[in-house]
Amino acid sequence: MTTPMRSPLFPSLRHTRITRQSANDWAAAVLNSYSQVFLLRHPLCGLLCLLAIGWGAPQLLGGVVLGSFTGWLTAKRRHYPIPDINSGLYGYNGALLGLLLSAKLAWSPLLPLLIITSSGLSSIGLNQWLRHNRKHASWPAYTAPFVLLSWLLLAFNDALGLHTNAASLSPPHSMGLLDWPLAVLRGLSQVLLVNDAVSGALIGLGLWLANRRLALWALAGASLGFLLATLLGQASDALQGLYGYNAALVAIVLRQQQRRAHWILSGMLLATLLQLSWLHLGLSNPLTAPFILSGWLLQSLGTWRRNKLLLAIV
Repeated sequence: MTTPMRSPLFPSLRHTRITRQSANDWAAAVLNSYSQVFLLRHPLCGLLCLLAIGWGAPQLLGGVVLGSFTGWLTAKRRHYPIPDINSGLYGYNGALLGLLLSAKLAWSPLLPLLIITSSGLSSIGLNQWLRHNRKHASWPAYTAPFVLLSWLLLAFNDALGLHTNAASLSPPHSMGLLDWPLAVLRGLSQVLLVNDAVSGALIGLGLWLANRRLALWALAGASLGFLLATLLGQASDALQGLYGYNAALVAIVLRQQQRRAHWILSGMLLATLLQLSWLHLGLSNPLTAPFILSGWLLQSLGTWRRNKLLLAIV
């Protein structure tokens, strides 16, 4: 008996299921990459982050999608571990690079190429970092690939013949009753380089759906950063949320490490003071460097205390 041939016009049900599963995996991985900016794996949180960008800065949507997709595709083509790919680890640095380059640089044919190249490099660099970290238990990468590549690209934008977008500054005004909660929400939105309270509320909702305690700590971090910067004479920038996002990220990562409350508060203070000092010294845009340095410093301090305690017991 001959086996009936299957027409190429009617693909098998198994092939259809595989294609659909691949599409679902890609969509989940890309959405996870947006939530991974906040160190979370949660597709719905990622979707709300994408909606927050679309609401507060729709002109950045193309860049963030291109960056996250390029990071995912690079990891996929280079056969990196599937669990890491699906969790969004290889997309969040590319998403941030797409956001920053779209926000800072005026449109030119070179802009998409820069986003694709830098996002691909961030994926490759993160893979090397993860492999080293898992072998030697070193510092986590956090958003270091994004920060380092951003500084490099922005430092050479003139040499590349790129023009920067004019920075939009909010006029100073007296602080009203609603300014504090709005500034806190802007602190959350500034993690995604958006200055909008509604966007911050959408991000806060996503964090709440992913982990309520982390959401509360993120709000506490943004609040503390705002208050400290205001007390130290940076009220205008604090109202835009510029001193809330690093403290919020530190609060999230330290809470995930099961740190005690006083440890988390110390991290939030350190991140804010580092950012204030950074700008006081006239250095380049710190981006999330204060968050990264605070996380590394506190991790090193915790390791030193733990080793000292073990030596004392022995």
